Amino acid sequence: MPLNEWSESILVLELNDEPVFSEDMDTIMRRLSGKIGKLPDVVVNFQGVTRLNSSNLAQLLRLRKHLLTHGSHLSLCTISDSVWSIFITTGLDKMFQFTEDISTSLASLQIGDDSA
Repeated sequence: MPLNEWSESILVLELNDEPVFSEDMDTIMRRLSGKIGKLPDVVVNFQGVTRLNSSNLAQLLRLRKHLLTHGSHLSLCTISDSVWSIFITTGLDKMFQFTEDISTSLASLQIGDDSA
C-alpha cells in the first residue's frame, strides 16, 4: 500500500482506481483503528484515481468520521475533473477539505489551517 509516514503526525495515502482503492482504504482504517488517543492527520492523494463509486465515497466518509472523532484532519488533494464532478454532484465537496496538491495539504496541516 502506498502509505507514507511524512511525519509522526501526518500520513500520506496515494490512491489508485479499484480494486486497489478499496483495499488501501480498508488497510488504513485497520491501521488507524488500533491506535489510542489522537490519530495522525491524513492526506489522501487522488492523482491515480479517475473514477469513484458509492463504496469509495462511503469509505472516505468513514475515514473522515474516524479521524474527526479522534481530533485529526483529512485532506484530499490532486483531484481530477471527473472525480471532482462526483464530489460536487453528491454534495460531498462541502464535507471534505481539498487542496490542489500534496505540498499544499501538508503545509495546511502543519500550520493547522482548517480551511484547506
